[in-house]
Amino acid sequence: MELKRSLWMGTAVLALSAVAAQADTLRFWTIEEQPERLAKQEQLAADFAAKTGHTVEVIPVTEKDLGTRATAAYAAGDLPDVIYHTLQYAAPWTDAGILDPDAATDVIEDLGIGTFASGGLNMAALPDGYAAVPVDGWTQMLVYRKDLFDAAGLEAPTSFANVLAAIEKLHNPPEVFGFVAATKVDENFMSQILEHVFLANGVSPVGGEGFAELDKAKTTEVLDFYKAIAKASPPGELYWKQSRELYFAGKAAMIIWSPFILDELAGLRDSAPPTITDDPTSAELASKTGIVTTFAGPSNPEGAAWGDVRYFGITSDASTDAAIEFVKFSMDEGYTQTLSIAPEGKFPVRRGTADDAEAFSKAWSKLPVGVDRKAPLGDLYAQEMIDEIVGGLDVAQRWGVKEGQLSLASKMINSQAINRIVREYIDDQIDAAAAVAALNEELGEIE
Repeated sequence: MELKRSLWMGTAVLALSAVAAQADTLRFWTIEEQPERLAKQEQLAADFAAKTGHTVEVIPVTEKDLGTRATAAYAAGDLPDVIYHTLQYAAPWTDAGILDPDAATDVIEDLGIGTFASGGLNMAALPDGYAAVPVDGWTQMLVYRKDLFDAAGLEAPTSFANVLAAIEKLHNPPEVFGFVAATKVDENFMSQILEHVFLANGVSPVGGEGFAELDKAKTTEVLDFYKAIAKASPPGELYWKQSRELYFAGKAAMIIWSPFILDELAGLRDSAPPTITDDPTSAELASKTGIVTTFAGPSNPEGAAWGDVRYFGITSDASTDAAIEFVKFSMDEGYTQTLSIAPEGKFPVRRGTADDAEAFSKAWSKLPVGVDRKAPLGDLYAQEMIDEIVGGLDVAQRWGVKEGQLSLASKMINSQAINRIVREYIDDQIDAAAAVAALNEELGEIE
């Protein structure tokens, strides 16, 4: 009996030793460093450890420091195993040898390429795979008063033409402004909205070799459209603050905003309440609102959505097999929890599984959003609106991504030359031909 007990204990020790030998300790860098979001990621890591035996150390990194931290860690041979990062690093880090695209491609193929939104995949696409695994994203939205549109018999603002038709009928200041366009030149908000409008008409200042001269006719269409929505806006230096306040007060028919407005619109945040009624907790304005993520200019009938996508990058220093396991867990069994970190800004880039194509989209719509009060987006907005929110990620674009020129495009945007020249045009200081010439001259000098 004693012999059997000893043999059994020896076998158990060997089995435990084998598990321990196979278990890895992974380091995971994340830019989601707020305490509540960190706690959710640490719980996800704990759930993964309980399932696999692999320990994950969750390490917060401030987003603005991520690039320098990664470069220094690579030089020291001390990269983490997995990095949750923004779009701008996917291609450059692959070129620099920081990321392992083969590992990322294995994850995407194992989970099923068809289960991912194509926009998120396309932004990280390489000639023979993917730089990193798309995790979540959001698309900029044209937010509009659906009740006013319906009452006036107007079509949804899915095109320049439809927006202008709506302005023609609904612009009635000071009661209601047709639009609240961004006009404050030194605000990134204006840069973001202008890029969306340029993309909608198929116009980009970058090509495969770098700067690409802007087409005069297509760019003039963009300029004329932006001037029209600016003329239908209140006077002054306008950015996100005024557009939200005016829409919330019922004084704007249309604005362009990020999805982070969705919980505020429904009266769930005391610091930014809807003022259209006397009840700052009311969801009435949300019930009267529609959104469009993809809209089109006359030279680009298919239109475009402006999107921001975040990725899991598996590094070249990783314990590759364990890192692949962790990313797959976070994108499958643990994916709803991954999205729950901040569901109002983390749309599901992976919609579902081979068995249920909408599994994660459905689960995401039931996650609570809000600050002072919470409710699922699916309880606040109609299903067609939820579908529009998620669907934008299929066609989401950014200047320079497909051309491998995201860095150059970012420099052009950050120079604020586009904002300044467009503002000169909408203020009638220069004509369209001069504006296009100035854009080409100034953007062409940026390297």
